[in-house]
Amino acid sequence: MKLIVGLGNPGARYEGSRHNIGFLVADRLAAAHHILISTKRFKAILGKGWIDTQEIVLIKPMTFMNLSGEAVKKALHFFHSGPEDLIVIHDDLDLSLGRLRFKVRGGDGGHLGVRSIIESIGASNFLRLKVGIGRPPKGMDPAEYVLNGFDLLEQTSLERTLDQAAEAFKVIFVDGLQTGMNRFQKKS
Repeated sequence: MKLIVGLGNPGARYEGSRHNIGFLVADRLAAAHHILISTKRFKAILGKGWIDTQEIVLIKPMTFMNLSGEAVKKALHFFHSGPEDLIVIHDDLDLSLGRLRFKVRGGDGGHLGVRSIIESIGASNFLRLKVGIGRPPKGMDPAEYVLNGFDLLEQTSLERTLDQAAEAFKVIFVDGLQTGMNRFQKKS
């Protein structure tokens, strides 16, 4: 079983924000594979289902981003899973909007949600799907930028990105991680 965690912040104020792209990808995955994300457990909402032959649990932590590790640690324990079974989806300022990048292990790259997970589970050897949100306009604070929504010009690219991210999971589960990386990490 794979635990797929989409990172974001709970509440209407953050809905659709750049920082919540992990939630948006999780929701797209749920829709594509007929998974209902509605069970409340371990400070998160989750849903169980399948992508092809791979059983998955989609998890959206309901802690704020910087405390995401609390929910992830409890979920890993509950499902008797290790870091190798974990996939975290999060936003990345250093990738342009529409770019996807898989990362197998490493540091947090300055992402506080990923940092919280690494500190809480005591490991960094989990798969991440970084979803590009682009850099803020010159003079704009990055913290403010990530909490803003996507503008109308970005909506088409966002929809395409969410579809590609959902497709990427099917490819990595059916054809393997390397095939998924080769197919989806190319420049858009």
